[in-house]
Amino acid sequence: MRYWHLDRPPPAVPLDLSQVTGLVAAIGQADATSFASEVLGTLGAAAKISQCTIFAYEFGNRPRTVSVADRRGGRFLRDVADVYSKLYYVLDGNQGIVTAPQAAKPGAPMVIHQQTSADIIHEGYRAVCYSDPNVCDRLSLLLQPADHIWLSVNLYRDSANANFQPQEIALVEALAPLIGHAARHHYALHGQSQQGIPQLMLARLRSICPSLPKRELDVVRGVLEGCSAAEIGEMLGIKPASVVTYQKRAYQRLGISSQRQLFALCLSSEKP
Repeated sequence: MRYWHLDRPPPAVPLDLSQVTGLVAAIGQADATSFASEVLGTLGAAAKISQCTIFAYEFGNRPRTVSVADRRGGRFLRDVADVYSKLYYVLDGNQGIVTAPQAAKPGAPMVIHQQTSADIIHEGYRAVCYSDPNVCDRLSLLLQPADHIWLSVNLYRDSANANFQPQEIALVEALAPLIGHAARHHYALHGQSQQGIPQLMLARLRSICPSLPKRELDVVRGVLEGCSAAEIGEMLGIKPASVVTYQKRAYQRLGISSQRQLFALCLSSEKP
């Protein structure tokens, strides 16, 4: 597992104009596959990439799928992305980058993070997100379109092709600025509008109480999404009693005492 910043000029590479045209045309498309499909079309053949998922990490929320594409077609990869967002994203090496205390500001150099199947210790995470989709390696292009928002363009390598080779990583590096800028504009035109009510309410809470600890924030997120203490505990890997404890602590920090007051606070138009 390793990551590095793209803070040097990328090497020049030949590129089919039709590939660029397709990528640009997919920016802002409303369906969930077009943009990721064009990323595969731009990089897939040369770098042997078989799958692509694009996630948005917004205001400390769990990742939200912006676009997903699999050369095999069907909904399989979308289901994998959903499970990842609910259960395994906290185990992803990307989290160390997007949640770093000194995280980069919008406009900073893009970060590339490589995570192979061998890097993952958790058996469930490795099985669902690598073994079952037949993935052995992943390159993530990480960029910030705005404060407290990260985008992750994940490029997956099929196990039949083994891990990424240096020349293939160099190709991804060369095309990363193109992919990154396109992803940024796609998010601005379409992905950002997909934010749900729970995500917006959680962003409101973070503005009211920036010091809310992550575990308490995770529990409050589950409450806003309508989950029970048992369901939240299952997602976070803790006991329901612990969920209740974290919930009470969060309520105390927010100066409230009930779920009804929580929703009222989130929907209030008053400035914090």
